[in-house]
Amino acid sequence: MEQISNILFWISNGLLVPVIIGLLYFFVKSTILLGKIAGQYIRRQKREPQIRTWLDSITADTIGTANEEVNNLPISDFTQTVQQVLVSENGVFIDKSINQYELDCNKESDSAKLLIKFGPILGLMGTLIPMGPALAGLSTGDISSMAYNMQVAFATTVLGLFIGAIGFILLQLKQRWIQTDLMRLDFLAELKEEKRTWIKEKESPTETLNS
Repeated sequence: MEQISNILFWISNGLLVPVIIGLLYFFVKSTILLGKIAGQYIRRQKREPQIRTWLDSITADTIGTANEEVNNLPISDFTQTVQQVLVSENGVFIDKSINQYELDCNKESDSAKLLIKFGPILGLMGTLIPMGPALAGLSTGDISSMAYNMQVAFATTVLGLFIGAIGFILLQLKQRWIQTDLMRLDFLAELKEEKRTWIKEKESPTETLNS
């Protein structure tokens, strides 16, 4: 039993370096992602009033000419999807464009989800692994060894929680943007459907008289 305990102890201690490397990797990744989202937030805030004004001016009667006004909006994945929705006359292709946009946005959110999951996991591992040597140092009276291992444990805990917090904030912000964009795309798709229904109803009496 003592041999098994020693093997587990060696394995856990051997994982400390990979855990610290993983924490540093996700810390750098969270910093880069934070800067990327900050840039997207600034660009989005600049174009938001223009997009909101344009959407408020669209009705079922003007949806046919709305595609020309999209060219005046700032170029983004959202405006490109809007153009696809406005140009297409097939409801299936409209749904496909919206679903593809949602899929692409969710792929961008995967990085934030990884931070939320692996940040606390690696932080907890980095906390527990040094606790063994710290307790061993305490039992032998080696205070310096215990203090060093406790320092490592606390540092990895803080770093892991920081990574998870950054991921959570970014995910919430990204999901709010996705919901807003999808709501607007659904609104345009419904206007297109209303326009097609109105045209069919208008043409139906003419077809009946001709027959």
